[in-house]
Amino acid sequence: YLDSKQPYLYSKNDHRVWQADGRSFDPWCWRWVGSSEEIPGCAEPVSAAKALLHLKNASGLRMLPVGVIGPRDATPNQMELAEAVGGLVARHGLAMICGGKTGVMAAAAAGARAENGITIGMLPDTDWRAANDDITLPLATGLLEARNIIIARSSLALIAVGGSSGTLTEMAYAVHFDKLLVVMGDAPVIEGSIRCETPEQAFDLVAQYLLELGEV
Repeated sequence: YLDSKQPYLYSKNDHRVWQADGRSFDPWCWRWVGSSEEIPGCAEPVSAAKALLHLKNASGLRMLPVGVIGPRDATPNQMELAEAVGGLVARHGLAMICGGKTGVMAAAAAGARAENGITIGMLPDTDWRAANDDITLPLATGLLEARNIIIARSSLALIAVGGSSGTLTEMAYAVHFDKLLVVMGDAPVIEGSIRCETPEQAFDLVAQYLLELGEV
């Protein structure tokens, strides 16, 4: 996906995102649909991330979940990366899923909430009050570490910031479920994952992947 830079066209006239072959994107069903209309001449080329941002602001983009995973005992650098990633996810109209507790999870939730985003916490506990203060939708699964499989399964793409034994299980599940897995910071690179150096690069990759999932 890093080498696949699909060009998109955004038309300010009808607030739609088009592909060069004449299909437009349905922001609620997340599908590219054929059209008998011509692409408006005023349509401007945009990146995948900017396409999502336009759709969120103009068309009411349906929120899809992106997971942000990492250690609960996080380093300052991991916290900084996670907060930036969480902010990008929410800013572009997507929901952010994490484990709902401390460390990377808390930083990602803080970043997303600062952008008025939906933050979903898949808690290992039976009490929703165990969630960090920036989780807007706490889900008390009561499944302990088994909740990691739910995070991996329910996320359409995952970004790992740092590594720990729990994070490694989520990463392995993500690859097993054929999800896009992006790793950052000192997170280990495992087979099936892609390393990115910056939060912006990581999100651009996620945005491209999600729009490609809309292929008909």
